Amino acid sequence: MNKIVYVEDEPEVGSLIAAYLGRHDIEVIVETRGDRAESVIVEQQPDLVMLDIMLPGKDGMTICRDLRANWQGPIVLLTSLDSDMNHILALEMGAQDYILKTTPPAVLLARLRLHLRQSHQGQPEDTPSAPAANRMLRFGSLTIDALNRQVTLFEEQIALSTADFDLLWVLASHAGQTLNRDALLKTLRGVSYDGLDRSIDVAISRLRKKLHDSATEPFRIKTIRNKGYLFAPQAWDTRGL
Repeated sequence: MNKIVYVEDEPEVGSLIAAYLGRHDIEVIVETRGDRAESVIVEQQPDLVMLDIMLPGKDGMTICRDLRANWQGPIVLLTSLDSDMNHILALEMGAQDYILKTTPPAVLLARLRLHLRQSHQGQPEDTPSAPAANRMLRFGSLTIDALNRQVTLFEEQIALSTADFDLLWVLASHAGQTLNRDALLKTLRGVSYDGLDRSIDVAISRLRKKLHDSATEPFRIKTIRNKGYLFAPQAWDTRGL
């Protein structure tokens, strides 16, 4: 049985969602205060963390940001705030998903199960591009170690979230090929691109920054106009920004 810590300050909402997920073999531990959330997460070591945004003591966005310093499991924001800016900010903070509370319970369950599957061994289920436990990719000064889920560039260890590591692995596994948003979303999250989802763009921007690529003229993870993104295999011998 999977275990989730759900931080929600409305006890009735927390109880309803915990009861529904519990009927589908997901144990839910509800915490009502944001300033207690991190200690509960460290103590419980859940498979996934689900956060409301508006919380007493500490808001969900801040919890998400602070958790990313020492916890790499999936984080989902479950909120009533239907805001594109909040959605983008949540992804920038390291969340895997941003789900509205008006989402039907069955859809919420399906999306949580997807993130739980992907977090198992840190790899998407049944996808040929998922990191195999005994594989390593090298491109000049860049090394991507799937066994230890470590990335080094010019002997510097690059800290990546689970989602960012998976995205980098997919791109690097298809080095020299252009992958569009639809292909990346289907591989990483099992969903099709709806024309609006900017999560891949946000994650690419994060990767470029961490891998010392240029934001304005990227040469390591290139944007191929109207087509998608290309991992350049020969671009890792020269130090970037």
